[in-house]
Amino acid sequence: MPRRALTLDNLAAPERLDRVLAGAWADLSRSRLQALIRAGHVAIDGAVARDPSLKLQPGAQVILDEPEPVAPEPEAETIPLSIVYEDDEVVVIEKPAGLVVHPAAGHDSGTLVNALIAHCGESLSGIGGVKRPGIVHRLDKDTSGLLVVAKTDRAHKSLADQFADHGRSGPLERAYLAFVWGAPEPRRGVIDAALARSASHRERIAVVSEERGRHAITRYAVEATYPPGPDPAASLVRCVLETGRTHQIRVHMAHIRHPLLGDPLYGAGFRTKASRLQEPARVALADLNRQALHATLLQFRHPATGDIMRFDSPLPPDLEALRVALQHG
Repeated sequence: MPRRALTLDNLAAPERLDRVLAGAWADLSRSRLQALIRAGHVAIDGAVARDPSLKLQPGAQVILDEPEPVAPEPEAETIPLSIVYEDDEVVVIEKPAGLVVHPAAGHDSGTLVNALIAHCGESLSGIGGVKRPGIVHRLDKDTSGLLVVAKTDRAHKSLADQFADHGRSGPLERAYLAFVWGAPEPRRGVIDAALARSASHRERIAVVSEERGRHAITRYAVEATYPPGPDPAASLVRCVLETGRTHQIRVHMAHIRHPLLGDPLYGAGFRTKASRLQEPARVALADLNRQALHATLLQFRHPATGDIMRFDSPLPPDLEALRVALQHG
């Protein structure tokens, strides 16, 4: 195993282990270091330390025995990819609805990761772990749109840091188009509601108190209503993420009583509202068979060049068909 050593003679006061190591070894992300610590690869003054929050004292000596990269367990599968952009560091992909991002329980094959292994070969970054090589963010299985993947460890760390920062101090930006029931009032606003796994339904995420959940902010703006007027049956909303929590847009829009069309998990109680739609729109919604959510904008700083990379994706055919049916219904 490659070994790294660090003596903290210049430490003025006790500091967290993971924070000190992330500052000392810039090529390793803080999340990667936390995983290595928990796995027992870090020792302080000769004793294994498994707590990333452990406070280091001035003068302590830290040893990291970094394990050799493990070959990804998922197998390469020739799955068509819609590639928007690619170079030696990153690949930007238009993910279709129905494609799972990485292997998990019930989805051991046929994922984006399987396709990436076939496409990128050994160049795919391994920092994300055995099951998630190259993955720095994700989209739900039935959400379509733009997703960036790291091909090198340098790109992985840079992109992971940008996504962890959520665009607060950098250029990262993510926007989604969502078709929702009704139309939010006001037509432009901010949803600030903490999220956590539901205690009663493990597949669901729920809005909880700040003490129990993770901070989550979604900005939204209504772009069109169907039909136009004071009481629309549905609307097209542009959502911009300031955080990146699981199911964030789906939960936040349901929280303000405007769940996504076609969302079986958070919008099931609104199915009867389909009776307000004209026949073409009802047919388009029935044919959709997924939540009406599309990742339409992705912007980030290129890990190698520092250039601002901005990508826009129009609605895919199934959502465009829904939009046309709603507009003309």
